[in-house]
Amino acid sequence: MILWKIAAAKRRPDSVFIRRIAGLSAIDEAIGRAAELGKPILFNAGTEDYTNIQSLAALGVLGHVANKCAVYGISILVTTPKPVMVPILEDVIRSAFENAGRPELMHECEVRFISTQSDLAALGTAALMKDREVASAFLFGAYDYTSLLYSEGGQLAGCMQIAGTAEYYQIPFFIASCDYVVIVEELFACSSYLSRDPVMLGSVAGQDYGKLLLLGLIVTGVLLSTLYGVGNPINGFERLFHF
Repeated sequence: MILWKIAAAKRRPDSVFIRRIAGLSAIDEAIGRAAELGKPILFNAGTEDYTNIQSLAALGVLGHVANKCAVYGISILVTTPKPVMVPILEDVIRSAFENAGRPELMHECEVRFISTQSDLAALGTAALMKDREVASAFLFGAYDYTSLLYSEGGQLAGCMQIAGTAEYYQIPFFIASCDYVVIVEELFACSSYLSRDPVMLGSVAGQDYGKLLLLGLIVTGVLLSTLYGVGNPINGFERLFHF
């Protein structure tokens, strides 16, 4: 199903439907807030590198955010604890600014490697939020125990914060300290919706169809076991199929 939906998305991207998640409106609102205040935004792509699927989803969100910032003339500050992510993040921002026809604004953006230690990277990002008076912060990707250090920095800076992660045990900390949270699978759907990449669109849609199929099989199995397998499901199926 996934391969079929990917092929369909490559032929016609508009044929694959993904509903608009409420968090997408919050992203646009946060970018608009920065434009009104004339202050920069901060983006953090998590604590992992490009080998993590959540980091790839975060890059899709960053491309959309950078494109909007190019349109409104907003500078972007990006932090990462992974040195290998620096050129990747720079390339995403540069491509977005060039596609928007504003390549000259690239020099106002910064991609900073802070530290390979998670706690130092989080504290450095929090300090940057406060020093640069960031208007909005985007925290997307895989996060560890330092998730609250990142979002607490945004609270101290008084900026609007939107977070998204598939690490379900970090979600409560983001909910307590951020204005909006994109939860678990919404992160991948959000990135697919924004980037319109055929592979990502097809993967999300194909997995949804697969879940529906599995749900149907589970319901069918429960009904058959309930109706024909009282006391002994095996004997029930034998009676059902006349074995």
